[in-house]
Amino acid sequence: MRHLQAIQAIAEAGSLTRAAASLGVSQPSLTGQLQRLEKRLGGRLFLRDRQGAVPTPLGELVLSKARQVLPAMEELEHETARYTAEGVERMLRYGSVPGPLMAGPLQHLSACHGDRVTLRTESSARLLADLVAQGHLEFASILDHPEHPLRLGAELRRHVVAVEPAFALVPARGPLAEPAEVEPSALAGASWVMPPLPDNGLRACLAAMSARAGFTPRVVHETDASGARDLIGEGGCVGIGQATFRATTGIAVRPLAGCPVTVRHTLIWLAGRQPADLVRQMVSFVDDAYVAAVARSPAYLDWLDDHPGFGGAEGLRTALSLRGPAEESATGRFRH
Repeated sequence: MRHLQAIQAIAEAGSLTRAAASLGVSQPSLTGQLQRLEKRLGGRLFLRDRQGAVPTPLGELVLSKARQVLPAMEELEHETARYTAEGVERMLRYGSVPGPLMAGPLQHLSACHGDRVTLRTESSARLLADLVAQGHLEFASILDHPEHPLRLGAELRRHVVAVEPAFALVPARGPLAEPAEVEPSALAGASWVMPPLPDNGLRACLAAMSARAGFTPRVVHETDASGARDLIGEGGCVGIGQATFRATTGIAVRPLAGCPVTVRHTLIWLAGRQPADLVRQMVSFVDDAYVAAVARSPAYLDWLDDHPGFGGAEGLRTALSLRGPAEESATGRFRH
């Protein structure tokens, strides 16, 4: 955090001298900190001359991440202060990546625990896992890709809600939307939109799928889920999404032939921190939310009917209703 604050201060001040003054440190100290960070990241973050300091392309990348992380950490500090204040009732803090396990469980939680429930959404599964491990969230729903799994610490427990195929998200008005499923090779000439945070393995999955299909993907845009919806819907690019992707005007959701990429939805919590009855309650809520998401996903329901190995919608509902929490180390083997 100290490094990110220093980078942001330099960019805002336009020089190391003014940045050092604003941070209350000496210029040599700030220069040394910057040099150590540049060495660690493998490139220069600022072009420096007598006129000041200007971010390099690498510096702009680091700054964009700093502008996401620093406000989030400031908010976290406020939430932590509220949580630890005397006389304040303990909050039930739930985190989630955007997807089927975000809003659905929240309604059930609020019905059971009233206004003590808070929701925090993050695009980064790694950040959510860290927040749970550090005790800043009671539970979090994350996603990763089994082909390139996210490594979680042994202090975390998890319940794997489901593993589903990843689908292609293509413009509804275009040739890619015509077939019932999309061959990966048909995406060779497409412009791709991807999330800016690569920590859940999606980019590695895209690279592996494309290599097998004989092309290198051209990632043109980096944006969050909302921005991706707009770009794909306007017909300019394609993406990869969850099979439970909500219907969106202008976007066709199509299976990828051969199911080259899968998505894993997982609920995590800190070992020994939550009462067993609360864990069972959370597991029930996220399972129900996922089944509801499948039920409103026509493309996925059609795919399930043709792929009994994954189970049809009714089979999925039955299987989920019979499952209990997988109280096991997050470094162990995933069940699905």
